[in-house]
Amino acid sequence: MLSGLQLTAVGFASVAAGLVNALAGGGSLITFPVLVAVGIPSVPANVTNTVALCPGYLGATLAQWNELRSQKRRMWLMLPASIIGGLAGGILLLNTSQRVFDVLVPFLILLASGLLAFQEPMRAWLNRRAARSNSRGMSEQWSVLPIGIAAIYGGYFGAGLSVIELAVLGLVLNDSLTRLNALKQFISFVVNVAAALFFLFTGKVVWLAALLVAVGSLLGGILGGRLAGHIKPSLLRRTVVVLGIVIAVIYWVHL
Repeated sequence: MLSGLQLTAVGFASVAAGLVNALAGGGSLITFPVLVAVGIPSVPANVTNTVALCPGYLGATLAQWNELRSQKRRMWLMLPASIIGGLAGGILLLNTSQRVFDVLVPFLILLASGLLAFQEPMRAWLNRRAARSNSRGMSEQWSVLPIGIAAIYGGYFGAGLSVIELAVLGLVLNDSLTRLNALKQFISFVVNVAAALFFLFTGKVVWLAALLVAVGSLLGGILGGRLAGHIKPSLLRRTVVVLGIVIAVIYWVHL
């Protein structure tokens, strides 16, 4: 059972994560380490974080529905790979021992931090690519396999998944960044829900913490929307990247 002080820490971290997600991305790099810091073992903390993020992914997907309406063929194409990959990642997580996952955690956090750092130059590249009139995308079917592989990572850990997906979609499809970002959001939602539905029946979810993260991140997302014109996303993103590196080093020291 978490104490009042621990619940308060999770609540504040969740609001901060929601704000960060709304402005720059990378909120999982805040909530997951705090869940571990308050005494939840890393595997249940990761499971709890995945379940708690579902409402946020749903809201973000619905917010971009106008950009998704004309991409229904792509959505149906990506759906099976996203579901299977998310489930496979969840199964792989629960078949990883606590000790092994603890060893992997700093590497996973570093990977997520690196992906977040890569997000800005990747978006700039996608904008340049879309601006070239002679640039032609490959067949959409080529994206299914890499999206499925990315979905396995998403079901296993998830932080930084959207950056991988956007990179894959940008390499395969020649479309605007706005439309690719909406498609990426849909895929992330499906992957997260597939893993979360599997986790519901495992007994690994810390429900009070999950509820706090869900509500706190929602409030943080609303706050982030209101602060969008006052905070530079690039500065916030760099701060989260540095924080992720520091957290990874702390994990290594305590292994």
